[in-house]
Amino acid sequence: MAQTVAECLTAATDSVTLINAVNDSSYNVGNMTQAEINDMVQRNVDHLETILAYDSSMNGVPNIVDSSEDKSSYTSAITTGKAYIAAN
Repeated sequence: MAQTVAECLTAATDSVTLINAVNDSSYNVGNMTQAEINDMVQRNVDHLETILAYDSSMNGVPNIVDSSEDKSSYTSAITTGKAYIAAN
């Protein structure tokens, strides 16, 4: 059974949470290097961009591009993640 738009966005919320936590220093990075942290943030930015690009031309995924669901927290996290990487 294919996921709905809401289910996909809910799953993507983990990436939003991680990016925001790294950015505000509330994420415990342990002994990760800055390069490893940046790579982790980039993977989550990439994940969000992929999810937000789902459209009707793709088989087996919901049409997120044309959905009326609020995507602002996801686009904000992408911007935050890219800014974090650029600054670090």
